[in-house]
Amino acid sequence: MSEFVRLYRYQSILSSRRAVPTQELLSTLEISLATFKRDLAKMRDQLGMPIVFDRDRGGYVLQGDGASPLPGMWFTPQELVALATIQQLLVQLQPGLLAETLGPIKLRLAELLKTHGLNEREMVERVRIVHAGKRDVLPQSLEAAASATMRRRRLRFVHFNRQTGERVEREVSPQRLVLYRDNWYLDAWCHLRKDVRSFSIDAVESAVVLDQQAKDIDLAALRKQLDGGYGIFGGVPKDWAELTFSAVRAGWVRHEVWHPQQQGILNSDGSYTLRLPYSDERELIGDILRHGADVTVKGPTSLRRQVQEQIERMRDRYR
Repeated sequence: MSEFVRLYRYQSILSSRRAVPTQELLSTLEISLATFKRDLAKMRDQLGMPIVFDRDRGGYVLQGDGASPLPGMWFTPQELVALATIQQLLVQLQPGLLAETLGPIKLRLAELLKTHGLNEREMVERVRIVHAGKRDVLPQSLEAAASATMRRRRLRFVHFNRQTGERVEREVSPQRLVLYRDNWYLDAWCHLRKDVRSFSIDAVESAVVLDQQAKDIDLAALRKQLDGGYGIFGGVPKDWAELTFSAVRAGWVRHEVWHPQQQGILNSDGSYTLRLPYSDERELIGDILRHGADVTVKGPTSLRRQVQEQIERMRDRYR
């Protein structure tokens, strides 16, 4: 009997809700005491199975409310619900992503949920994700990027530049995946440009995971280089924006995180002043404008002037 099969038989024997003596386990499974001790340690320490010896009843029992097994793991009903919810979030977040890989696990989860009186279809209907500004991405591109990132392999792909309309073949060493505002990005060392770059995965075509080991960049240095600016734009911050929101809008904005290093002050008149660093104005200007007349750019002068120019251009279009 293989170890895999034997571990599942333990679950079957111990699920009878009675205490099972050691000798009965040894006889039923046809194993030695030494093998039983090794199995017991593995089930407790690696699989998290709540097996205890009940001295009063003279045998081993399985504690809890009927946990359910998966290969290499042990889940309680509550953990199964959490796992199924996470899986459903992933499916709704990016339909088609890992569909083939997750298929067998999804079927197994459905069976386990059913044994605990939980309806998977109803659970699916209880989770809804609303997308805004999401761009279509090729599932194979995202799967290749994820695989190369986690396996620490180089990735070759054709990248489409929306501004120039050019397609350039690149070989990169993936460092991390980024999900930002419903869209996936890949931070990587570009072997063509000899520098760190952030690629929008929806602009990635013909992605192939290579056997060559990826070049590793220190993650602390990577975060310093790419995470300092506002939004998706990387780089060392060049200035701090100071924005004042009306009392009406302050109720929402003061609970929002625009940047990890932001500074906020609730003013005596109910308005809210937000200060945050930025390295590129483009995304920041867009977020300022969506608040319309409920926000005022106090500084710096260059940012205030660019917002004013955008407002003037908008006014011209509606004249």
